[in-house]
Amino acid sequence: MKQQLAQIALVVRDYDEAIEFYTKKLHFTLVEDTLMSDTKRWVVVAPAGSDGCRLLLAKAATGEQKSRIGNQTGGRVFLFLYTDNFARDYQNLLDQSITIVRRPTVEPYGTVAVFEDLYGNLWDLIEPANK
Repeated sequence: MKQQLAQIALVVRDYDEAIEFYTKKLHFTLVEDTLMSDTKRWVVVAPAGSDGCRLLLAKAATGEQKSRIGNQTGGRVFLFLYTDNFARDYQNLLDQSITIVRRPTVEPYGTVAVFEDLYGNLWDLIEPANK
């Protein structure tokens, strides 16, 4: 048996502002942007060069969903972005004025820093120790 996570839904306020952040600031690839109805789109982004799990940018449609924007995990780090070049990608975060929550540290598993996306969701940027 083989299974894998294909996509994770990330609740967003607006499709276009989310696409702008992920593609322009984090340099993700826009994989798909398909109109589903007058109010719903199927928007998928992925880290550049990745063939793994993708993000489905899901626009909040109800009050309950809107209350989760930026805090899908109760304040814990939500997503983990692995990189092959920590210095390059950390500098990009700084250059793009992305909020750094925890500065870089070297841990047994690799070099890591925590940053916020445009809604306040927490991400780890990690260069694994054993690449």
